[in-house]
Amino acid sequence: MLARRKFVNAMMLTMTGVCTVITVAVLFLILGALIVNGASSLSWNFFTKLPVPIGETGGGMANAIVGSAQIVGIAALLGIPIGFIAGVYLAEYEDKKFAAVVRYIADLLNGVPSIIVGILGWALLVVPLHGNSALAGSIALSVMLIPIVTRQTEQFLREVPLSLREGALALGASKWKMIATVAVPAGSKGIMTGMILGVARIAGESAPLLFTAGLSQYWGSLTEPTASLPVMIYKLATGPYEEWHQQAWAAGLVLIGMVLTANILARLILARGVSVPRG
Repeated sequence: MLARRKFVNAMMLTMTGVCTVITVAVLFLILGALIVNGASSLSWNFFTKLPVPIGETGGGMANAIVGSAQIVGIAALLGIPIGFIAGVYLAEYEDKKFAAVVRYIADLLNGVPSIIVGILGWALLVVPLHGNSALAGSIALSVMLIPIVTRQTEQFLREVPLSLREGALALGASKWKMIATVAVPAGSKGIMTGMILGVARIAGESAPLLFTAGLSQYWGSLTEPTASLPVMIYKLATGPYEEWHQQAWAAGLVLIGMVLTANILARLILARGVSVPRG
C-alpha cells in the first residue's frame, strides 16, 4: 500500500513538473520568437516616426503607440470608476436580488468574445457617427474593462476582515465613511492589482478596435480614425511585404513588453499583501 502511494505521488509530481515546464517553455518560445524577429527592427525612428508609403524604407509606429496609449487611457478613465463603484456595491451594499443580477451580468460580459463587443461598438457608435474614431474604440474597450474591475474589486473587498468594519462602525462611523476610510484602503493593493491587470488585458485587444477605432497612417484625434498597436500588427502581419512583417514583429515585441510590465507591476503590488490600516 505504501509503495503504491509513493508511486502515485512520484507520478503526479512528475506530471506536474512536465506541465509546468511546458507552460514556461511556451512563454519563452513566444518571447524568443518576438525578440529574434523583432528586435532588429527596433530603433529610435520606430518610436518617433510615422509609417512611410509602400516602397520607402524606414518609418515607424509613433502614431500607433500614441494611439494605443490614448485609446487605452480613455478606456481606463471610463471603465475603472464604473467598475470600482459597482464592485463596492456588490461587496458592501449587497441586495440579494439586484446584486445577483449585477454579478451575473458582469460574469456574462467577462465571457463575451471581444469581436462581439467590436460589432456592437460599430453598430452603436461608428454607424450613427458616420466614421471610426478613437473615442468609439475607448468606449468599446471600457465595456470589456468594467466587469473585470467590478469582480476584482468585489473579491478583494470581501477579503478585508469583518472586524475592521465592525470596529469602525462601533466608533460611530457611517456606512459610507467606513467604506471610504477602512474597507477600501485595506483592500487597495488587491483592487489596484485588478485594475492594472484589466488594463493590461484590454491593451492587447484588436477585434474591438478593428470595428471602432479603425486605422490611420497619420496622427489621429478623438473623433478621427486612430492607429493602435494591435490593429497595426494585424495589418502588417497579413500584408505582402517582408518589411511589414519585420515591423509587425517589432510592434508585437513592444506590445508584449507593455503587457508584461503591467503584469509584473501587478504581481509586485499583490505580493505585498492586503494592507491593513493601523491605529
